[in-house]
Parts: sequence; structure tokens; C-alpha cells
Amino acid sequence: MKTTGTLLFLCAGLMLLPFKALAAQGTLDLTDSTLGMLCIIVFVLAYTLVMLEEKLHMRKSKPVLVAAGLIWLMIGAFYVNQGQPDVTEHAFRHNLLEFAELMLFLLVAMTYINALEERRLFDALRAWMIQKGFSYQNLFWITGFLSFFISPIADNLTTALLMCAVVMKVAEGDRAFINLSCINIVIAANAGGAFSPFGDITTLMVWQSGMVHFSEFLVLFVPALVNYLVPAAIMSYFVAAKKPSAVYERVELKRGALRILALFLLTVATAVLCHSLLHLPPVLGMMMGLGYLQFFGYFLRMTLPGSLARKRAMAEREGDKKRLEKLGSVVPFDVFSKVSRAEWDTLLFFYGIVMCVGGLGFLGYLSLMSEFLYGQWSATYANVFLGIISAVIDNIPVMFAVLAMQPEMSHGHWLLITLTAGVGGSLLSVGSAAGVALMGQARGYYTFLGHLKWTPVIFLGYAASIVCHLWLNEGAFSVFG
Repeated sequence: MKTTGTLLFLCAGLMLLPFKALAAQGTLDLTDSTLGMLCIIVFVLAYTLVMLEEKLHMRKSKPVLVAAGLIWLMIGAFYVNQGQPDVTEHAFRHNLLEFAELMLFLLVAMTYINALEERRLFDALRAWMIQKGFSYQNLFWITGFLSFFISPIADNLTTALLMCAVVMKVAEGDRAFINLSCINIVIAANAGGAFSPFGDITTLMVWQSGMVHFSEFLVLFVPALVNYLVPAAIMSYFVAAKKPSAVYERVELKRGALRILALFLLTVATAVLCHSLLHLPPVLGMMMGLGYLQFFGYFLRMTLPGSLARKRAMAEREGDKKRLEKLGSVVPFDVFSKVSRAEWDTLLFFYGIVMCVGGLGFLGYLSLMSEFLYGQWSATYANVFLGIISAVIDNIPVMFAVLAMQPEMSHGHWLLITLTAGVGGSLLSVGSAAGVALMGQARGYYTFLGHLKWTPVIFLGYAASIVCHLWLNEGAFSVFG
């Protein structure tokens, strides 16, 4: 009750604050007002708690959800007093629609990834790599390249977790190699995610906004590859020249694993065609793809008894008691259980960030920021700077802010900010979702300081990728998108 009373008092007080009117009706520039300052303070405090997630063991979605609510409550109270309640309502709904499209898109992608994981596709890949008995050097490069080429489809977070599991299993207890490999995986996963709309939330945002078309992301392939190869080549000289003992693990794919992979690729194709040919939001194709998976899930459930009977008869003929025990514990495939396993903390964090940044933009701060960065500096310097900032502040708010600002810049510069926001997070372990996740998975092996030691080397790759893009795609910088 005390908190509620304080909030109501604060909102009532805000109604009397001064402001600079840009128009008699419509949005107001409130960047110089007390309201604006309070909203900035709320956002900074919330984001400080997000950055302390590892220390506080508090999920990052909590503070930004509260901050988003507080910011829009204060804005709403102010505009009601000005007799313009419809202005904030339309602004909030606009931001909510942007989030809803992205959330549903991500939800379907996460559901497919969870389904493939449950069908043991990733376990089979991991077991294959482990059984080959690769040397540390081989493992370093293989996990790096697999991270680079899987993340454009499975996203950088999922890919990093999969490859980290391989390294942890093979090099168990080898602190130096695990730390180096995790850094390599984070760089590769973030770089691979930069040249695909499905590789990272930021690239998905750019694609859905229409700033970069699906096929145009491939222009960033070579710069992204350079971003990975430069630091990887240097770090590889510090990998111990030894071979871990092979750990043999037999993994059998569950029924339908490869068909679900095919359906996922069909879903991606449907989303791309919806956006490219029909100019409809890609989320339409992704939700249709969820229908594909539901139909296939129905098929798996209906045919499960017959499949189990055949496998049980075969196991009885072979006298395989372990296989019979496993068949007795088979659970029918359920699509909605895969939906429930989606990264809800990430999705809710995304909601909080979109609404917070949308609120600050509504107050006029994004216009102010755009005027400073893209007015005082060149677009190239601004985009390179924002990529470095994304290593400290998550790349989601950075990219959302740029898209909300809509600075007038060439198509090459839109590709540049897509690249820098995607790979800039590799500079620090806390700069990307992949890095934060691996600090938890490889706790005690992969650390902030362990990653920081290699930041100068990673920065060389960051700089090289930018130079590569400016050189290879020079013609795009004269074309305004």
C-alpha cells in the first residue's frame, strides 16, 4: 500500500511539471522535464540490476518489467493531465505490436529448437564429435566453425550452449582449454548470427523492420567470418598440443527428429516467402509453421503404439533388456510442452526493454540521441561506437533504439549497424546472451576476467570485420535504404 500511495503521489506531481510543447496536440518534447529525468533514472536503475544478474541471481526480466510499467504510468498520468490520453494509448499500442510480432516469431523458433533437442538431434551431434577423439586443436576449430554455421539457423544462444556441452564433456577439468574454447564459441556464435535474421534477436528486428532484406544479410558473411577468424587464429596458438581421452556415448535419435528439422526449414522458408513475395509480416509464416509441427505431433502420437509394439518385439527377439526398459518409459510427443520450455525470461526481458526504450523515445530522448550521434558524428563512427557500447549494454536496446530513431543513412550503414551490434557483444563475456549463458554453464572455468584478458585480440577481429565490410560493400554506402 505504501508503494502504491507513493506512486500515485508521484504521478499527481508530474501533472504539474513544465514541458516544451512541439505542437498543440500530439507528442511533447519532455527531455528537459523532471518527468524525463525520473524515467531515465528508473531505466538506469533497472538496467543496473540486469547487469548484476550474475551477482544477484535475479532473472533479468524482473527489473525491466517493473521499469516499463513505471515509465508508461508516469507518461500516461502526465498526458491525461494535458487532456491527450489518446496520444499515449496509441504510442503504447504501437510499441506493443512491435514486441508481439517479434515475440511470436521467437516463440515458434524456440519451440522448434526445443523439439529438436528433445528428439536428441543435438545429443547425437555431440556424441559424434566426442567419439571421434579429436585433439584439442581440432576440437577448438571444429566447435568454433560449427558454432559459426549453426547459429544462423539455431540462434547464437542455443548454439553456444550445445558447443560448450561438448567442450565440457571432452576436456573435463582442463580449466585453460575450457575457458579458451568458450571464448572462441561465443565469438563464433555471435559472428555467425550476424549474417542471418535467425541468428540473433537484433538481426531479426532489422529484418522485420524492412531495413535489410533476407538475401542481403549474406553480404555480411565475409565480414562476420573475418570477425571470427582473426581472434581464433591468434588464440589457437595458445591451445595445448594434446589429445583428450575419447568418451564413447551411444545416442539414438528419437522418432521424427529429422522430419522435425525438415519442418523447421520449411517454416523458415514460409516466413521468408511471406515477407519477400507477399510483403506480409514474417510472423505469419512462423505461426503457420507452428501448425506444421502440431500436425506432425498429432501424427507421432497416433502412430506411437504401433511403433512401440514393433520396437518392443524386436528388442524381445534380441533379448535387449535395457532397450525394453527404455521403451517402457517413452512419453508421447507434446508440442505445448515444447512451448512451455521456451526462454520466457528472455522474451519477458525483451518486452521490458522494448517498452522502456519505446517510452524514452516517446519522451524525445531517442531524437536527442539520434541528433547527437548521427548529426554530430558520421554514421560510420556512430555505428562502430554503438557496437562497442553493445558489449556493456545489451545489443537489444541498442538496436531497438537505432530502429526507433530511424536515422537517415545509407543501406551500407544499416548493414554496418547490423554487423557491429551483432558482433560487438563478443568484446566482453557479459556483452551477449551467449556469453552470459556460458558463464553459468561453465561456471568456474569460463569467467569475466578470463574473457577480458582476450578482449584486445577480439577487438582486432571487430575492427577487421568493419574494414572488410567497408571495403567489400563500398557500393552500398551510396545507396539510401
